[in-house]
Amino acid sequence: MPTLLALDTSTEACSVALLHDGRRFSRHEVIPRLHAQRLLPMVQDLLAEAGIALSAVDAIAFGRGPGAFTGVRIAIGVVQGLAFALERPVLPISDLAILAQRAHREHGAVQVAAAIDARMDEVYWGCYRLEGGEMRLAGGEAVLPPEKAALPRDAQGEWFGAGTGWGTYGARMAVQVTAQDASLLPHAEDLLDLAVFAWERGETVPAEQAQPVYLRDNVATPKST
Repeated sequence: MPTLLALDTSTEACSVALLHDGRRFSRHEVIPRLHAQRLLPMVQDLLAEAGIALSAVDAIAFGRGPGAFTGVRIAIGVVQGLAFALERPVLPISDLAILAQRAHREHGAVQVAAAIDARMDEVYWGCYRLEGGEMRLAGGEAVLPPEKAALPRDAQGEWFGAGTGWGTYGARMAVQVTAQDASLLPHAEDLLDLAVFAWERGETVPAEQAQPVYLRDNVATPKST
């Protein structure tokens, strides 16, 4: 079994998790605007708890977005720095998938409509189904007005709403869910679960390919003058 490190700072939460020798370790703190200060100390705490050096890590997984622009960049900057120094590959994982995986872990959901508040009167949206213990995307991920959120065309059965988008815009979404948890944020523990599946499929990429996914094309595009 590989030794994997997982980091996520895409939302208000800052979390890290470690898989080593079949054991799991994690830290999760909701600390808006403090991610840059806390991320590396949290990593060091986990390594100390596991009793290993950073060099024992086989790959580093990270939440690639969608999420807060600054938060996603913090995670990628740290991941690239560590991965380049260690000469290790990385595993980019969708934050909407991480959210869906957490809904499964905490609520037993098998079909999840994940929605993260994207500000600007929009939500980051993705629908997921459980397949072999892993939340897999059904359709595509998008950023859109809450009124345009929809389940997959072949949707059947019960769906669970997960994420801050449900808290902010739930009343405006014409999507039928059996239950919801608008307080859920991505957690590195669930990122780690998804990273194991990705590792087993050989989906690692070089550190330079650790790129953000914002879904909103104009996030980092300067205005023309």
